[in-house]
Amino acid sequence: MPLSAIPDKQRPLLRRASWLSFWIGVLMLAIKVGAWWLTRSSAILSDAAESVVHVAAVAFVVYSLRLALKPPDDDHPYGHAKISFFSAGFEGGLISIAGVFILYQAIRQWVIGLEPQHLGPGVVLTTVALVINGLLGWHLLRLGRRSQSLILVANGKHVLTDAWTSIGVLVGLGLTWGTGWMGFDPICAILVGLNILWSGARLMWQSANGLMDRADPEIQEALVKRLDSATEKRGVTWHQMRHRHLGDGHWVDFHLVFDDNTTVRDAHAIASKIEAEIRDEIGAATTVTTHLEPAEDHERIHGHPPGEPLAAAETGNGKHHPD
Repeated sequence: MPLSAIPDKQRPLLRRASWLSFWIGVLMLAIKVGAWWLTRSSAILSDAAESVVHVAAVAFVVYSLRLALKPPDDDHPYGHAKISFFSAGFEGGLISIAGVFILYQAIRQWVIGLEPQHLGPGVVLTTVALVINGLLGWHLLRLGRRSQSLILVANGKHVLTDAWTSIGVLVGLGLTWGTGWMGFDPICAILVGLNILWSGARLMWQSANGLMDRADPEIQEALVKRLDSATEKRGVTWHQMRHRHLGDGHWVDFHLVFDDNTTVRDAHAIASKIEAEIRDEIGAATTVTTHLEPAEDHERIHGHPPGEPLAAAETGNGKHHPD
């Protein structure tokens, strides 16, 4: 169901998840700053920098989730869930900035020749942060997918990115500790920075696609197959299908073409069954709107001369189902 339709008794769970992410982020930042202060490791500094971004991003997540849970109003009749895409884009942008900072600091340390120290305590603190972030990221992803919340899913992915960052840091520290060659530390930090840049770019791309209503090809294919099957067994046809991601679910609309002798009551009953099948296919948080049309007078009503095929834009998937 859409976030705005989530029962009141379930909403505190989502809010608690966002606040849990925020306060654990603050704790992780303190641990990593402490580890960097002890070791002066470029890799650990990269991990700490990513945590600074995480805390700032989660603060925006808390606000975004609060807004997304608001019901539709006169100014926002479709609800407020689109804030999810702004949240993902904001988080992706901050992650990317952190990636650039990490690359700069790692290259600077390598050139200057700064050497990390007290690696043992740094390894212990980084391992603690890794375990906590791994558990938190798994929890946020599971809850976000179950509630159809892009906000929590994006935040969960960010937390898991933080965990992978810590793994990279531990590898660098382990190699430095085991071999004595200090070059492993900045090299590892550079790899971490590149991974963070990639994660940030993906989040921004996802955000842009959502804001621009870019069609998901997998959902498109699933909708076409289900519509073909649902209409064929009921003796009707369809065209002009469109779909969009709302941030907490999907909106699908299409036209159904009926025999002229079909009553409005029967057409509505058939359309309702097809709508239910579409929701089963895409998910419960899907809004389906159908437009009912007569077969014999269909082209005249749409302003097309008899026999002239409909344009690809009007047929939705570019394949007109015969009327």
